[in-house]
Amino acid sequence: MVLYVLYLTGIAAFAASGVLAAHQARLDPFGGLVLAFAAAISGGTLRDLILDRHPLYWTHDWVLLTVVAATAVATMLLLRHRRLPHRSLMTVDAVGLSVVTVIGARAAVDAGVTPLAVIMLAVLTGVTGEVVRDLLCGQFPPLLLREDIYATAAAAGAGVYLLLHWAGTAPTLTTVVAAATVFMIRMAALHFDLHFPRLAGRSAARPTEPPAAS
Repeated sequence: MVLYVLYLTGIAAFAASGVLAAHQARLDPFGGLVLAFAAAISGGTLRDLILDRHPLYWTHDWVLLTVVAATAVATMLLLRHRRLPHRSLMTVDAVGLSVVTVIGARAAVDAGVTPLAVIMLAVLTGVTGEVVRDLLCGQFPPLLLREDIYATAAAAGAGVYLLLHWAGTAPTLTTVVAAATVFMIRMAALHFDLHFPRLAGRSAARPTEPPAAS
């Protein structure tokens, strides 16, 4: 039950990030709803397809779909009355990334795949929603393909999950610690403006950021 609540928290965070991205891109409410669902369920959908798990997890979970819809509507209503800080999207996205990545690692471990495949599936589960969200907003390259420490944070969290799992740590504690690892790495990268060096060198201009929420 605790793990399911944690999972819903991550899904809700990604749904909110979808609406915030739609708001920054000046999309309409329907666009916000589409981005909320795309950000929330894309990663898990890709994971289930790779693992050949059917039916897809969200097609028979009305609670999850309700949480996504309710979060999207609540976020849109909030944005009508308050101007959120510029980094609110990144913070909410970090919450979603941390939880969904680790849930992906847990699903991969349960499927009995190799350790490297666990990390790859965990990262794909965590980052796919962000990629789809950014592309639908017309933001290219998406955050994942820039020099930002994003997928690396997800991979680190998946590695921590594997280590704790092999050590026999309780599943709930394993999930919480691994998710906290992803979140702290991602937030530290944002706070200290940490980036990987770019392939194009220093002379290339950094991609333009989306307009701030208004």
